[in-house]
Amino acid sequence: MIITLEVKRERNKRERKRVKMKSEEELMLVECREKSDNKEIGTKSEEIGTVDVTVQGPHTDPHRDNRLSLTRLRSSVYTKLKPYLSALRPWSFTTSLCPVALGSCLYYKSSQQFSVWIFLTTCLCALSVHAAGNLVNTYYDYVKGIDSKKSDDRTLVDDLLRPNDVVRMGAVSYCMGCVGFVLLSCISPSRLEHIALLYFGGLSASFLYTGGLGLKYIALGDLAIFLTFGPIAVLFAFITQGGDISIYPLLYALPLALNTEAILHSNNSRDRESDKETGIVTLAILLGSTGSYVLFTFLIFTPYLIFAMFSIFYSVWFVLPIFTILSAFPLEKLFRKRSLTQLPYLVASLNLKLALSYICACLLADSEFMHASH
Repeated sequence: MIITLEVKRERNKRERKRVKMKSEEELMLVECREKSDNKEIGTKSEEIGTVDVTVQGPHTDPHRDNRLSLTRLRSSVYTKLKPYLSALRPWSFTTSLCPVALGSCLYYKSSQQFSVWIFLTTCLCALSVHAAGNLVNTYYDYVKGIDSKKSDDRTLVDDLLRPNDVVRMGAVSYCMGCVGFVLLSCISPSRLEHIALLYFGGLSASFLYTGGLGLKYIALGDLAIFLTFGPIAVLFAFITQGGDISIYPLLYALPLALNTEAILHSNNSRDRESDKETGIVTLAILLGSTGSYVLFTFLIFTPYLIFAMFSIFYSVWFVLPIFTILSAFPLEKLFRKRSLTQLPYLVASLNLKLALSYICACLLADSEFMHASH
């Protein structure tokens, strides 16, 4: 009997264990099913929420999204173009456009004739050659180790562009200028050899400023800039409109040429110490601090003496550009105090004001004082 009872107890224990194990397995299966169901419900809720937000969301504005996409597109385009614009230095382009406008104005006042298409094509030639000259300057200053992290032009130093990119841009700019020259040879009434002489003279000067002979590095860069952005540019525009080679457009170009040279001289004076360390020679280095100040003062204020003479002997309208002298005095003060960091840009701004008021004075003045320039 005792043995039989013990056997029954053992069987009961085994059955309880089996029931317990089955219940645990069933619980595990139930939990797994609940988890899977919850995941499916969550996924569906996310999909529904996404639909609600994107399609039925009350705050959605399609016009706002379009504006945002356009803003991002413009920002990305500007970011990509910024290094190229920096290499071109567009802030300096007025120094080539203003002489072209002056030369065209001189021809109009002397002949009462003006061609818009010739003027625009001449501007294309001048801008292309100017842009190419800026790129050549960037390339050779980098190759010769003149530009550094402290330089104003760090396009290549900061790896914004590769040297080959600058070379290609320069070649394209020169090609565009040559296309403009071909167009001018077809539409201008002047002799081709006169146009070619002045155009290729300016083109050569833009390259030789830092390339080839490197006029900038042997203290001849100031002379090259003075001639190119003054007499040559003004006479080129005068001739393409139909004028003959004459000394009078060259005389009228002097005020602009002097003021444009002041831009370059202020830039070279600012970089005098760094240029000296690299071994190049500029006029600012040769003259020293005091001599550079004297030259800058001469370049800034001499145009106003010329305008005063014009207003006395030719027309009172030449008083107009004299008013810009109010902007010249602060620049002289900055140079005297050796605050040269932003001075070239400020002188360029003065150059634009002076050129526009000078051109307006020429347009308003009587044509008789220009009769000899025709």
